[in-house]
Formats: sequence, C-alpha cells, structure tokens
Amino acid sequence: MSADESQPSPHRLPPRGEARGRLASSLRGAVSALLPLARRLATMVVALFGASVLVFVVLNVLPGSPAQVILGTQATPAAVRQLTAQLGLNKPLVSQYFDWMGGLVHGNFGISYISHQSIGGQIGQALTVTGPLVLFALLIGLIIGLPLGLAGALRNGRVSGSFIGAMSQLGMAVPSVVAGLLLIVVLTVKLHVFPTSGFPGWSDPWQALRALVLPSFSLGMVEGAIMSRYVRASILEQLRSDYLRTARSKGLRVGQALRRHGFRNAAIPLVTVVGLELASLVVGAIVVENVFSLPGLGLLLLDSVNNRDLITVQDIAMLVATTVLVLNLLVDLSYRLLDPRLKGTA
Repeated sequence: MSADESQPSPHRLPPRGEARGRLASSLRGAVSALLPLARRLATMVVALFGASVLVFVVLNVLPGSPAQVILGTQATPAAVRQLTAQLGLNKPLVSQYFDWMGGLVHGNFGISYISHQSIGGQIGQALTVTGPLVLFALLIGLIIGLPLGLAGALRNGRVSGSFIGAMSQLGMAVPSVVAGLLLIVVLTVKLHVFPTSGFPGWSDPWQALRALVLPSFSLGMVEGAIMSRYVRASILEQLRSDYLRTARSKGLRVGQALRRHGFRNAAIPLVTVVGLELASLVVGAIVVENVFSLPGLGLLLLDSVNNRDLITVQDIAMLVATTVLVLNLLVDLSYRLLDPRLKGTA
C-alpha cells in the first residue's frame, strides 16, 4: 500500500462511533441546559396547586351563602336550597374544587353568581385598565429610580448624595394610597389639572391616559424610591470591586469603567428587584384602583367580595398568583442569561 493510500481522506466521514459520541455529548448539553428550566417549571406548578387549594379552602370556609346574598334576606329556605343546587354549591368541596380547576385549565373562568356574565370577559375588560396602569407605574418607577440611584452612588459621601438618600427613604415610607390622596388634593382639588376618579374608556385615548396619570404616579413614585435604594447599593458594590479599581487604574474614568465593566454585573440584582417590584405593583394596583374608582381588577375584586361572588374572587386570586409566579420565573431566567455561571444551576 502506498503512502498516499494510507493517509485518511479529508472528505471521508467520521467513524460511526465518533458521530454517536458527538450526538450524545450534544444531547447531554441540551439536557443539562433544560433541566434547571424544567425544575423551575415543576416548582411553579406545585406552587400554583398549593395556591389554588389555599384560595379555595379559605374562601369556602367563610360563613354565609352566595345564594342567600343573591336572593336577599327575605328569601325562603327552600328557595335558597334550590338556588344553591343550581349553582352547584351543594356538592362536596372536593368535587367543587376539581370542577373549578378543570374549568381554569381549559380557559373557562365560569359564570358570575351575581351578574350572570362570563367571568373571563369581566376580567379581560378589567385588565384593559389594570394592565396599562401597572406598565405606566413601572415605567415611572424606572425613570425615577435608575437616575436617582446612580446619582446617589456616584455622589456617595457628599451632601447631594445624602439628600438623595433621604428623599428615597421618605418615598419608601409613604404608602401608595397616601401618595394618591396627596396627588388628588394638589393636582385635582387645588389645580384642577387631572380628573379625580373614573375611567372614560379607551374610545377616547387622551382622556383615558389623563385618568391613569395620577394612579400611575402614586404607584410609580413609591416604586421609584424603592428601586433607587437597590440601584445605589448595587452600583456602590461595583465601584468598590477590585476589577473596577483595576480598570480605573488603567486610566478609565468612573463612567467609562461602569459602562464597560460595571453595569452588566450590577444588572443582575437589579433585574431581580424590578421583577419583584413588578409583582408588587400588580397587587398595589388593586388597592390604588379603589382610591381612584378605576374599573380594573381592584374594583371587580371588591364588588365580588362584597357580593360573595366566590368564583369571581377565586379566579382573580389565581390570576394574581399566576402572574406573580410567572414574573418570578422570567426574572430567574433573565439573570441566568446575564450571568453565564448560573446557567447550569438549578
């Protein structure tokens, strides 16, 4: 055999064993990358199941009968029993729970005991108010919190830095409901700039946006103060790190060193905080909506509680719980992308 024949051809396919080894290695890499996500999804499903059981049990052990509320105090016991059977409330609690959860899994939120309308439609209509309110409040919080936190960190130890810290502490101490009432007194009662309450609907976008300005600011200012504290702490941690000192010793200014090396590392805890604060905004919006009489999830929830419309209350509670858990999952995945060291962790 000649020397040329003994050399392997560059176009020859790799041995079958080598190809299988590469495939197995690729599969192991894919499994190791997807395993943390699968674990987080499983944890979220278990948490949702626990939340559903807790919500159902707490609401159904409360005294009082929805049928009695619907029919009024003058209704006869026979009429109450008949309506209770029509609503399916005479079934065992376990059967009621699985009927309710089965409907939610298939996208059926049920029919309201009071209005006899689709709960899914009512929640969808309410989300056209609550959704923009939460997003506007988050945007306001970021606009306030990021610059103030960065300025507080860069001016740490100066009078201006101490003033920024004091203002953020004051903002954190004021509840969003109190902030909303103060805004109403100043901008509505005194200056007549914005409407006091109500929502005209999105058929008139300008008036709809004006109706959301005060509630968005009442939520966003408080969240901005909270975010500024976390931004300040995160930036200060980066400024005191060894790698940033090394970058500055090479002639980079503080701003240049932060842009090139510090902001990415600082973003990991900040993304977590933003996600958690977004979840708290969803809950806070429900309270603020009642102050401004906005027809969002808050008003729908309050009316449902007053009328003992239990299935509507259960649906809203599960919607809020699902939103919070999904946001936490997205935050977890996002900072795993920001920090490659976390990709293989559970």
